[in-house]
Amino acid sequence: MAAHDASYKRLFSHPEMVRDLLQGFVREPWVQQLDFSTLEKVSGSYVTDDLREREDDIIWRLRHQEGWMYIYLLLEFQSTVDPYMAVRVLAYVGLLYQDLIKARYIAPNQKLPPVFPLVLYNGGPRWRAATEVGDLITPLEGGLERYRPSLRYLLVDEGDYQDEALAPLKNLVASLFRLENSRTPEELLQVLRNLLQWLQSPAQKGLERDFTLWLKRVLLPARLPGVEIPSVASLEEMNSMLAERVVEWTQQWKQEGIQEGIQQGIQEGIQQGIQEGIQQGIQEGIQQGIQEGIQQGETQVLRRLLARRFGPLPEWVEARLQAADTAALEEWAERVLEAATLDGVFQEKP
Repeated sequence: MAAHDASYKRLFSHPEMVRDLLQGFVREPWVQQLDFSTLEKVSGSYVTDDLREREDDIIWRLRHQEGWMYIYLLLEFQSTVDPYMAVRVLAYVGLLYQDLIKARYIAPNQKLPPVFPLVLYNGGPRWRAATEVGDLITPLEGGLERYRPSLRYLLVDEGDYQDEALAPLKNLVASLFRLENSRTPEELLQVLRNLLQWLQSPAQKGLERDFTLWLKRVLLPARLPGVEIPSVASLEEMNSMLAERVVEWTQQWKQEGIQEGIQQGIQEGIQQGIQEGIQQGIQEGIQQGIQEGIQQGETQVLRRLLARRFGPLPEWVEARLQAADTAALEEWAERVLEAATLDGVFQEKP
């Protein structure tokens, strides 16, 4: 698993995160019937290899008014949307039921427990895939529609939530989303201070540690590529360190990218002038190289930002970067932390 996926799996292996995910993002009446004090992470000891190989998925169970139910949480952090996710969910739920039967968790003649599939998505493009498997099947006629499979999953797409809606919530998952979508160091630090207040009890030390690891290994490297993040052991240490250094790091990183581009441009300009064998060409090459180097540095900084925010860049993005002038690069750089998608960064103003 990638660092991002592994860190999310650690976070959602805490019952507090599952509780806040359901209470804060599943707007359905049955959630009120759940007894969150009974949350249990399903052990891999009785599930088959088929499910154990699903490293990005987490299975929980808890009690509701009618007995036990299961939460099948799929963590989906691919750069593209899977149009057949509903088919995958159908297969995974079927495997879970088979495992429950094989392990004799279901008594003879007893009905199967409900399974609630939830897909947590954090990719760049907004999710437009079908959430009902029946919608992927060719319409049937003459009575065959009765045999069409039907299973729906709930999608939680992080990019669909605005900070204005998340900020009032005292909710750990909402804070996680806000950290990922924070646009400035000040916004990040505000959310971090909220977490410090909410995760003070000794029982929450494990969750606090996993938030700290996620910040150090995933979020900060994405925001500050090339910067060595000091070792910190707690959210309090992380908060103090960021308050002192994050603005300095950001400026340093941007300046290094521009300087690297300038030097590269100067060298290319000198080489071009030497090859032409004309002194004037050397001088013009140097001047042109400086200007081009500045632009190359800005392009390099923006390319890093985009890749860290949205993952591998498609060819059309690279083409836009290569063809852009300085004004366009600066405008796109301002949008990169606010836009929910790559298209949003490059969208032309009306």
